[in-house]
Amino acid sequence: MTITHQDELDEMKAIGRIVANTMQTMARAMEPGMTTGELDEIGRELLEREGAVSAPQSSYDFPGTTCISVNEEIAHGIPGDRVIAAGDLVNIDVSASRNGYFADTGATYRMPPVRASLDRLCRDGRRAMQVGIAQVGAGKPLAGIGNAIGRFAAQRGYTLIRNLASHGVGRSLHEYPEEIATWPTRHDKRRIDKGLVLTVEPFLSTGGIWATEGDDGWTLYSTPRAPVVQYEHTVVATDRGAIVVTLPG
Repeated sequence: MTITHQDELDEMKAIGRIVANTMQTMARAMEPGMTTGELDEIGRELLEREGAVSAPQSSYDFPGTTCISVNEEIAHGIPGDRVIAAGDLVNIDVSASRNGYFADTGATYRMPPVRASLDRLCRDGRRAMQVGIAQVGAGKPLAGIGNAIGRFAAQRGYTLIRNLASHGVGRSLHEYPEEIATWPTRHDKRRIDKGLVLTVEPFLSTGGIWATEGDDGWTLYSTPRAPVVQYEHTVVATDRGAIVVTLPG
């Protein structure tokens, strides 16, 4: 989607606020002994209250309202009977639509106590996303996002999952530009149009390189197996940089 009018931006900020508030509320409610299904139910109730529709359900018939991925699961985890325990890494990914506008956000949370190395990975995962967002602006190269994230990761000894990309969003969950690398690439010559709506969502790891699908046909795992974190915002490109629309409030 390319935004050309203020009312479009207002609608994107509205659905962005809804998904951000939902993710934040779910994270605050998370506690040891809770199942991922119970956590997902909190998200379902919040989205329903706001008149929003789960995007993975409506777009892909995903068997859950939100994606909740624990430890070795790195994305697209199906909410269910899995019990969240102390020391877990839990990724919550919330995407939804309202009035025909879609927004997408995600973050990895720590259920204390966790190892210091995982604390550091989470902090740097959020920083990697911010490094990528800083490269968003009208006329800038799309590849600049992944190249900047790649430099950040390499300097700190991390790897990046190289087959889970950022994407266009706005009028559908995934749209043009369909794949935006969050790792270094030399071949993408596309430029960012003013008003383009996209996600920035690097998957930072201590050794993982690829995401591979599990037996349930949805859940993704790291290959090689290693801790992975993901942080994601939906942003709008302007002449002055990026407007982040997935902010709570």
